[in-house]
Amino acid sequence: MREKNLKSLSLACFVLSVVVWIPNTVFQIASPLWILTFVVAPAGIIFALLIKNYWLVIINTFMLFSFVILMALGYFVNSKI
Repeated sequence: MREKNLKSLSLACFVLSVVVWIPNTVFQIASPLWILTFVVAPAGIIFALLIKNYWLVIINTFMLFSFVILMALGYFVNSKI
């Protein structure tokens, strides 16, 4: 039962991390909610590590670094290369 709860919490952290990016990426609204990824994603990583679910660790880690990834993609797309 504990493992199922931690898995649900880790998955919820991932989903929340994705949802807070929607205003910025989809609707082009400058929303500061994306900063929550720096709090929520590490919690998801910890929950996933406690149950040794490495896929959840990977996707939450990806969301932890999503700001850097999206900034790099933005610069690449807008470059004059």
